[in-house]
Amino acid sequence: MDSPSFDLQEVKRVLEAALLTSAEPLQLNDLKKLFDEDLSNDVLRNILTELAADWDGRSVELINVASGWRFRARPEYTKFLDRLNPQRPPRYSRAVMETLAIIAYKQPVTRGDIEDIRGIIVSTNIIKALQARGWIDVIGHREVPGRPELFATTRQFLDDLALRSLTELPSLEDLGQLVDTVTAIAKEKHCTPAQLALAWVLAQGDDVVPIPGTKRRKYLDENLGALDVELTEDDRAAIEAAFPRAEVRGERYAPVMMALTGR
Repeated sequence: MDSPSFDLQEVKRVLEAALLTSAEPLQLNDLKKLFDEDLSNDVLRNILTELAADWDGRSVELINVASGWRFRARPEYTKFLDRLNPQRPPRYSRAVMETLAIIAYKQPVTRGDIEDIRGIIVSTNIIKALQARGWIDVIGHREVPGRPELFATTRQFLDDLALRSLTELPSLEDLGQLVDTVTAIAKEKHCTPAQLALAWVLAQGDDVVPIPGTKRRKYLDENLGALDVELTEDDRAAIEAAFPRAEVRGERYAPVMMALTGR
């Protein structure tokens, strides 16, 4: 078997330099342009996987998202990096997040579809807020009288949640099981589901409460009872059994935590 005509370690270093200096994720076709040799997708994926392993355990990680490969700071270091950019991220109402969840799980949908599920009118401002964030877009029109717009989520939505595809979202069945489990345990402990969910996160040793757009101190103040909630081993096991993808940390908690807290 012929050995490759290129130096794999040099290829890895070139990829590392390109990805570290790129402001946006890079797809395989973009990365191929870096080399004179014709590298196959499989070869590139293998090298990128090795490169990701090289960075394992460091404060920065290489991940594969919907728009390609990119380096990012690990979520547990976000609280420190936020001090360099103290601007508060946008806060979204429960109506906005409910609308986003419906689009994410039921897409493509019209505004009428969303209103049928939510049971109330969806304001134009809600749609505009999600479009301005780059999370949804119009992908067509339903061929019925009036030809209403069809909405779907974007690659930016997946990138912001560090997902490669919609299949990586927690299933609705998993979310339902989790909410039911947490609600039942919270009732036994005379606290709110939000307080119990926060107590569970704190029990993991995370120092960052994974609620997008919410400062940790403010969220703790609002749910101070979480600090007094005592979780037994059985409680934690029950929550973890219901928690989809419980091994994933950081912002991927967000869809589940928002389902529990209404954030």
